[in-house]
Amino acid sequence: MAKFLVTYHANEMPHDLESMTRAREAFMQWAEKTGPALSEPGAPVAATKVVSASGVSEGPASSPLNGWSVIDAPDAATAAAILADHPFIERGGQLQINEPVEF
Repeated sequence: MAKFLVTYHANEMPHDLESMTRAREAFMQWAEKTGPALSEPGAPVAATKVVSASGVSEGPASSPLNGWSVIDAPDAATAAAILADHPFIERGGQLQINEPVEF
């Protein structure tokens, strides 16, 4: 079984308390349904600093990242099937499946 890093991407999502509460409840229902395939539920993230060849700067990187999770699945197609009904998609977001590269 491989581990897949799932990153959450969206430009604008509501951040008021009511919207965030509904989003969390929807995620928890999805996570319960998903079961042990969701080996690490992850968390929302907020950008604070960027480290690059230019040094350290405040704020987000040039590409928005809103959160992460880890899914255990035999392959990327199965991981995609597990994520197909994720509530973040219903809110207009995208989920990127990142497959580990073996050297």
